[in-house]
Amino acid sequence: MTLWTAGSPDQAIGWAEAEAREYCAALKDSDYTGFAEAFRMDGVPGEGAEVFSLMRESDLPSGAYMGKFYAPGRGRTG
Repeated sequence: MTLWTAGSPDQAIGWAEAEAREYCAALKDSDYTGFAEAFRMDGVPGEGAEVFSLMRESDLPSGAYMGKFYAPGRGRTG
């Protein structure tokens, strides 16, 4: 997740996409998927500030939902 002070969501996504391509080019065996999202923050980032939000409606029970969308696998965390 990166933070951009941009004039519009489209501008922020453009900057993020350029950064993602550069970042992946510097890594071995990495490709940018072409997926980027923007989240408009209110106020200035600080302690406890919400910097991203995603909500989905689903009929899945919480465990099945987490397994489908956030299943631990070979992803890098940390």
